[in-house]
Amino acid sequence: MISFNYETEFRLDEETKVSQWISNAILSENLKEGDINYIFCDDDYLHKLNVEFLDHDTLTDIISFDYSVGKELHGDIYISIERVADNAKDYKVDVLDELKRVMIHGILHYCGFKDKTDDDAKLMREKENHYLSILNY
Repeated sequence: MISFNYETEFRLDEETKVSQWISNAILSENLKEGDINYIFCDDDYLHKLNVEFLDHDTLTDIISFDYSVGKELHGDIYISIERVADNAKDYKVDVLDELKRVMIHGILHYCGFKDKTDDDAKLMREKENHYLSILNY
């Protein structure tokens, strides 16, 4: 089950469609959907998590905690709406488009995709683009 939680004023439109899109991506990767929680927050909230749990004193757009068991995906995905909005400006893209990219990026990590090397990052971007191209809203 995919759930959306809010620690900020932001609210995601069409939660049901977004949830179905994410579910379909998981199934397409031959994995099973477990409990996945998206938590939308601000920079301060995410920065505190970054310092406390990852010992990184930097701002970031996403932190994911993966609790998957075998092929069943479980986890908490924290997304800073402020950081996504700033990144959208930097990349000259729509804020909602950038948010969708970040949301599927977290799921792709749970699916086993990495982005630390150039080759891994290229594959991750290809997967993101694939799933973004099939979003029906």
